[in-house]
Amino acid sequence: MRAACRLTALLFVAALAATALAQTGGAGGQSVPIPSIKLGVEPGSQGGEVATSLQILALLTVLSLAPAILVLTTAFTRIVIVFSFLRTALGTPGIPPNQILIGLSLFLTFFVMAPTFEKVHSQALEPYMKKEISFDVAKERAWGEMRSFMIRQTYKKDLALFANMSGAKFKNVEDVGWQHLIPAFVLSELKTAFIIGFYIFVPFLVIDLVVASTLMSMGMMMLPPVVVSLPAKVLVFLLADGWSLLVQSVLGGFR
Repeated sequence: MRAACRLTALLFVAALAATALAQTGGAGGQSVPIPSIKLGVEPGSQGGEVATSLQILALLTVLSLAPAILVLTTAFTRIVIVFSFLRTALGTPGIPPNQILIGLSLFLTFFVMAPTFEKVHSQALEPYMKKEISFDVAKERAWGEMRSFMIRQTYKKDLALFANMSGAKFKNVEDVGWQHLIPAFVLSELKTAFIIGFYIFVPFLVIDLVVASTLMSMGMMMLPPVVVSLPAKVLVFLLADGWSLLVQSVLGGFR
């Protein structure tokens, strides 16, 4: 305890000495420069400066919304919901942990979206970085690739729902705007994920019913069925190679 107090006092004296040295000057009589940070808004002298500032602001806004964009416009929504259904059906709400499920869902999302991202890079980002096309052209090309992916996974009924609500009419796929396609895509992904979740629940529900009926027929009413059904469900899931089968089924739905 005394050693800790002495160490604290020594650090306090050293901090005071460093502050005094910075204010009065160093050992050689020269003042030690102290960096300062200034943040403010100043009027722009030229229109280009204002335009550049607005572009930087827009870029920061897009970066802050990047997680939401990744979740809503890719395969992440379906994958993470299916894994959540699996964890609930097994009866292990904390296993695997959320970090594992989200991380696996994220890497599987990159695996599914790799062909689309490669097209966006080769047809939009790379030509724009080489100054071969303008920003508007690059944006249209990138949105066209993302739109093609989302259209393939979106139910026509969901797309028609938002089109009818807004009174819009589309003659072809190129006319579909992001304000109609993205919510329709998310709604379709939720429906597909819940359908897959239902099929996941059915075999595990059968195991729960069989175990509960067996225990009741044996007169073991005081024994919770989950004590027996949980190992049985885990065993059946492992014997069926459930992880590989589930991942194969989920990824196969995006082809």
